[in-house]
Amino acid sequence: MNGRFPIAMHIMTLLCKADSLLSSDYMAGSINVNPALVRKELSNLNKHQLVTSREGKNGGYSLSKPAREISLASIYKAVKPNQILGQAKNEPNPACPVGKQINEHLNGLDNEIEQTMMNKLGTTNLAEFCKKFN
Repeated sequence: MNGRFPIAMHIMTLLCKADSLLSSDYMAGSINVNPALVRKELSNLNKHQLVTSREGKNGGYSLSKPAREISLASIYKAVKPNQILGQAKNEPNPACPVGKQINEHLNGLDNEIEQTMMNKLGTTNLAEFCKKFN
């Protein structure tokens, strides 16, 4: 698993709790990461129509729709890695009884895990998640 989902969730939760537009610098300070990383993730979230931005002196970012209409699954889909369990860098030996089948079985396991996770994330929306924060 990569670190993008926790950063995206932090961004989305900040925006959910905000009363006004937030700057990427403010969000970076909360997350304690470089603002460039936050801007990159905001650009991706914008591309997936989860956030919107306004340019200029009084600009910043906000949610593109009400938090109750944003599932945690939609946030995950915006940042998900290719495979949850990772990908081997080498090609296994096709003459080996394990090597010739390992990737197929690992891919199946990866798909099962992702489906279970998506089912769980799909049952919670951002508004519900934001209620956990005082």
